[in-house]
Amino acid sequence: MNFLDKCLDRLRRVRDRRVADPRFQRFALNNPLTRPLARRGARAGLDLAAGFVYSQVLVACAQLKLFDALRDGPLSLDALAARLALSEPATHRLLEAAVSLDLAERRGGGYGLGLLGAAFAGNAAALMIVEHQPMLYADLIDPVALLRGEKRGRLADYWPYSDGNAPETLSAQQVAPYSAFMAATQPMVAQEALDAYDISRHRRLLDIGGGEGVFLTAAAARAPNLQLTLFDLPAVAARARVRLDEAGLLARANICAGDFLNDPLPEGADVATLIRIVHDHDDASALRLLRNVRKALAPGATLLIIEGMSGVKGAEPLDAYYGFYTLAMGRGEPRRVEDIEALLREAGFGDFRLLRNALPALASILVAKAV
Repeated sequence: MNFLDKCLDRLRRVRDRRVADPRFQRFALNNPLTRPLARRGARAGLDLAAGFVYSQVLVACAQLKLFDALRDGPLSLDALAARLALSEPATHRLLEAAVSLDLAERRGGGYGLGLLGAAFAGNAAALMIVEHQPMLYADLIDPVALLRGEKRGRLADYWPYSDGNAPETLSAQQVAPYSAFMAATQPMVAQEALDAYDISRHRRLLDIGGGEGVFLTAAAARAPNLQLTLFDLPAVAARARVRLDEAGLLARANICAGDFLNDPLPEGADVATLIRIVHDHDDASALRLLRNVRKALAPGATLLIIEGMSGVKGAEPLDAYYGFYTLAMGRGEPRRVEDIEALLREAGFGDFRLLRNALPALASILVAKAV
């Protein structure tokens, strides 16, 4: 630790002791100069303590289709109670909670959409993610037991490949729930990535762990001459074949099945994508995957890592969310951009570039070149 770091560390220790002192906290609230900062800190503390309740209010709104009910305009309390199949007191309680979170607004004696509620009403994929969350919440009932490895998360069963034992043998029934979930939420990520990166500059795209082909479908619409290759587990690849056939893309697509950690990947692509894949794996598995990808790519080919990344401005809470999501899942971890670059460098990639994109809380896009 250098001299400047030592000085900063001493100052932070003084700060920590002062802020932890109840007398200083009271002083900060009573002093007109420090009161705004103290109030913001108190509000942030409340939000952290009450965050689970906030999320449950959102889940209730999503499950009861409240946003759908209010899309066409405000409704009275009694009309909403009938629509939601709740008593009027319960409906009032939910709506007042939703108002406090900007999910709803009081309007003309009734209730309409709030700003956040309107955003959710227009985003079916976001609502599906919200309705997926109770599985994670159930795993987090005892977070200390999860941290100590004393319980197995339900998410580990939802993502059956996370056990890592012969994932290529998973049945169609086993892959159906998570494949459908990924397909429903992938369009948001695809739009974010394709708005930031011009895929039409390439000749052949290889989407590794490409699921049901949602990203390939979106890329094909942006680049009519782009040839498509998808690689995923056999049961997932079968679902991709159906989707790409329905989209009229089978003539442009090569669908391959296998385990991307152990089986050779298709060669000949000048751009490959790993979308919400790397953070599902620990360092050893991630490096193994990246080395396998490098074997399939010629020098100069491009690899796009598309997923939530820690330390990116606008995506600061991802360590909390993905850190515990992957813990419950039983595999993986969130990583900073420099951590991903270190793995890529060890696997034979270089010339890294983090693209600017509109919504890094959803996904960041890291470009690398095979060297």
